[in-house]
Amino acid sequence: MIAYVEGRLAQVWGNTCLVVTEGGVGYAVALPAHTLAALPGRGEAVAFYTSLAVREDALELFGFASFEERQTFAVLVSISKVGARTALGILSIFRPEDLRRLVLEDDVLALTRVSGIGKKTAEHVFLELKYKLKVDDTPQTAVLAGGARPGSVFRDVLDGLGNLGYSEDECAPMVKKILMEEPDLDVTGALRAALKTLAKGKA
Repeated sequence: MIAYVEGRLAQVWGNTCLVVTEGGVGYAVALPAHTLAALPGRGEAVAFYTSLAVREDALELFGFASFEERQTFAVLVSISKVGARTALGILSIFRPEDLRRLVLEDDVLALTRVSGIGKKTAEHVFLELKYKLKVDDTPQTAVLAGGARPGSVFRDVLDGLGNLGYSEDECAPMVKKILMEEPDLDVTGALRAALKTLAKGKA
């Protein structure tokens, strides 16, 4: 895993820059729009926290000005339907603190500002962010994490399903059954199981 790149800025094209290290190795690094806009001139020093995306036909390196932004990128690409390019698009419009604010304010539709994200995808991404970003009332104290927010898994899953338009009366028996069969599930896992059951018409 290439997690950090430091060197001189050699070239910029599209949303990608070429960073040449002291050893003479050049890395093509795709950047969020705000980081791209803040690049210095050619030959100047640059440094990025990076994440390597591996596809069947390519290896892509994505760079970020802060470690927090890199970790937010990792959270985004862990969400189904969100690829690395979509995650980069999200971070080109929203900083990590912006995403935490959206979660606090339940502003689902704001995500539709990102190219390629419609209302349904926005709802899906938002719902997962709600449980993968631990959000405190004060944004500066928020911590990224893969676990659930505090509270009952049963209650949080019902709330999540309610945000997607499902009724509590419809879902409560199903969620209870899922948690009885797999008591170690966290909110994200239980929510996925519930959505899968609903999609199969077994609720």
